[in-house]
Amino acid sequence: MERVGVVGAGTMGRGIAYVAITHGAEVVLYDVAAEALTSARTQIEGWLREAVAKGRLEAAEGQEALRRLRLSGRLEDLAAAEVVIEAAPEDLALKQDLFRRLDQCCVPTALLASNTSSLSITALGAATRRPERVAGMHFFNPAPVMRLVEVVRGLATAEETVRALVDLARRWGKTPVVVKDTPGFIVNRVARPFYLEALRLVGEGVADPPTIDRLVRALGFRMGPFELMDLIGLDVNLAVSESVYRAFFEDPRFRPHPLQRLMVQAGRLGRKAGQGWYRYAEGPGAERG
Repeated sequence: MERVGVVGAGTMGRGIAYVAITHGAEVVLYDVAAEALTSARTQIEGWLREAVAKGRLEAAEGQEALRRLRLSGRLEDLAAAEVVIEAAPEDLALKQDLFRRLDQCCVPTALLASNTSSLSITALGAATRRPERVAGMHFFNPAPVMRLVEVVRGLATAEETVRALVDLARRWGKTPVVVKDTPGFIVNRVARPFYLEALRLVGEGVADPPTIDRLVRALGFRMGPFELMDLIGLDVNLAVSESVYRAFFEDPRFRPHPLQRLMVQAGRLGRKAGQGWYRYAEGPGAERG
C-alpha cells in the first residue's frame, strides 16, 4: 500500500492525501478542477510547514513528503495505485460512475475505497467487476487530526480487503472500526438526532445556535451541533441528512430540517464559505461572532 490514489481534491481528499504522504505513501491526487488541485497543494504545503514548526516533522521529512505528492487531472494516472480512495461529493450516481471508470483503468489487484459518509458501499461495488475489492474507508474532518476511520464492509467485500484497509489505517496512525453497510454507518447514524433536534429547537424559536452550542459544550462535547455543521460544511451535512433519510425509507425520525436547505440556498456553507451559522473573518479563519 505504498502507491495511493485519491479522487477529489476538496476538504476530505486533500486531508487524506496529507495523511498518506506523511506516512510514506506515494500519492496521486486527482480532480477535474485545476483550481482545486492548486488550492489543495497550497494547503498541504501549509500543513507541512506547520508540522515542521511544531516539531512533528523534521524539515527534510516535510520536503520528502511533499515530493511524494503528485497532482493530476487524468484519472488514468491512478492506474498503478495499490489502493484508490474516492472523496467526491455525496452523489451516488457520480460515485458509481467514478468506480466504473476506476475499475477500468486501475490494476486488477487494486483496492477501491470510498470516503462516503452514508452511501451504500454495496451499490458502489456493484458498479465494478471487483465488488470483493471495494469497501468504505470513511475519514472524519479534519482528516489529518481525527483518528477514527470507519472501514465499511459491503455485501460482497472480501475479508482480505477489510483486513488490508484496517492495517493501512493503523499504519497511518488512525483508529479503524469495521462496520456494516448500513445507512450512515455508525457516526452519521448516531449524529442525525444530534443535528436534527438542535435544528428543530432553533426552527421553533426555543433557542438560538450560540445558546445551544454553549449548552452542549457544557455537557462535555468539544463542539456544539452548529459549530460542527460549520466545520463540516452545511452542504455536506444536508447531503448526508438527505441520504440517510432516503435510506431509511423516509422514516420521520431522520427527516432533514428546512433550515438546512435554506442555509445552503443562501450560500452559507460554514467555515469554507466564510459564513454559516456563524461568521468568519477570513473565510476559514477566526470567528467574528
